[in-house]
Amino acid sequence: METTEKYRPIQNYFNSEGKIVIWPSKRNHLPRQILILEFLAEKFEHNRQYTEKEVNEILNQYHTFGDPALLRRELFGRKMLNRTLDGRAYWLITPAQNAQ
Repeated sequence: METTEKYRPIQNYFNSEGKIVIWPSKRNHLPRQILILEFLAEKFEHNRQYTEKEVNEILNQYHTFGDPALLRRELFGRKMLNRTLDGRAYWLITPAQNAQ
């Protein structure tokens, strides 16, 4: 992972290949979870729709613990990705859309 000042607090959650190796517990590490989700959200293109399979494929490139569904749900729950009601299409939410 390219360490920028923004991501310095979460660098210990990544291996030398830049992949997330552990998901921080919610109770004590919510700010770290959000930083990891922001890191992952940067991997998606604006103005593009993804299938659930494509979202999982992207997420699988950046973690080693084998649970893309957890990361996908967290990205949706934190309003970084949106989806259709049936879950067939996902897209990145821009900061402007998130503010509405």
